[in-house]
Amino acid sequence: MKSSSYSWIWVFKKKNSFSDGGKNGGLKMKQVSFMGVVCTVMLFIVYRTTNYQYQAYKEAEMEGKMHPFNQEILLSSRALDGLPRGIVQARSDLELRPLWLSSSKLKVDYSNRNLLAMPVGIKQKDNVDEIVQKFLPENFTIILFHYDGDVKGWWDLEWSDEAIHIVARNQTKWWFAKRFLHPDVVSIYDYIFLWDEDLGVENFNPARYLEIVRGAGLEISQPALHPNSTEIHHRITVRAKKKKFHRRIYDSRGSVKCTEESQGPPCTGFVEGMAPVFSRSAWDCTWHLIQNDLVHGWGLDMKLGYCAQGDRSKNVGVVDVEYIFHKGIQSLGGGDSQERKVSNSKKKRIVSNHDGRTEIRRQSTREFTVFKERWNRAVEEDKKWIDPFKNDQRRRKKQRLRSNH
Repeated sequence: MKSSSYSWIWVFKKKNSFSDGGKNGGLKMKQVSFMGVVCTVMLFIVYRTTNYQYQAYKEAEMEGKMHPFNQEILLSSRALDGLPRGIVQARSDLELRPLWLSSSKLKVDYSNRNLLAMPVGIKQKDNVDEIVQKFLPENFTIILFHYDGDVKGWWDLEWSDEAIHIVARNQTKWWFAKRFLHPDVVSIYDYIFLWDEDLGVENFNPARYLEIVRGAGLEISQPALHPNSTEIHHRITVRAKKKKFHRRIYDSRGSVKCTEESQGPPCTGFVEGMAPVFSRSAWDCTWHLIQNDLVHGWGLDMKLGYCAQGDRSKNVGVVDVEYIFHKGIQSLGGGDSQERKVSNSKKKRIVSNHDGRTEIRRQSTREFTVFKERWNRAVEEDKKWIDPFKNDQRRRKKQRLRSNH
């Protein structure tokens, strides 16, 4: 404050000396004018800087409310300030490492690897064995999610020691995937197969499948379903015998009509949740789309096209020449009859597996509603986000109108 007072006193003294006139007076006047300009510029800069910082703070505050995980990432990066940058490894993998290596094998090549992840129960052991036997020779890492808690029953299989086993009772595929397949953990894998356990693979070869997927540029895909499969929900997933792969379906039957004008799921840009295959980039996006608390994944399939790294009508497809058979076996929440005690006015009642499946379906329906509400709310709140496919539809509609005229 003292120095500031001296500065103003100096200015007043200069001002009083102007009455002397002459050359010195003119020079002093110019100096004061120059200082006035400098002060004005400095005040403007201070104002703009303060305003900018305030706006940045408000945006960061809003971002923190809308995307709390971003705040965690920021805090995490600050927590690493004590480490030299070269020692930081932000990623991991699911490869099993030996306790020791000979000097000639200190470097192991983990390139060109893919991942097969499946939720499994002991009742589907034989079918899972057939699936794994197909994948292991093709440079796949295998991870099994045991939803029934039984791991011991798998040790007699020859390949069991090569697989990763994770146990959590009565959890779904999407629950496991969200917690154990983070993009930074699976980043070394070119493709991630997130499959159900009840798929017949007699007519499926993983190597040939990936060759087709790479050639077609499919970021998200699935093998076609045999026409006699159980529980076919969308005709786009059914095998087309005369095609190598397909990206869309034309079908006038049913409640959903798939025509030339159809530009979205389930007519194009669609795969179902039973046997999806993701590229590394597509999985990075999909993992963030999976809701942590919505474990049944209903509604995800209709939005997967947004993770296709571009045009979903081109980057999402169904491979026909390598196809599978969906057996439709309801394992989670089903099985042998069992009794479960439920407290209800101090009475015990028996809940059958049929009731369990019914409750699971009700919960899935509730989660589907919640997912749709969250999506709609996110679209409304994110003013910077533009739906790429709505713009695409408008452009194609204009093109059709022009061609008709």
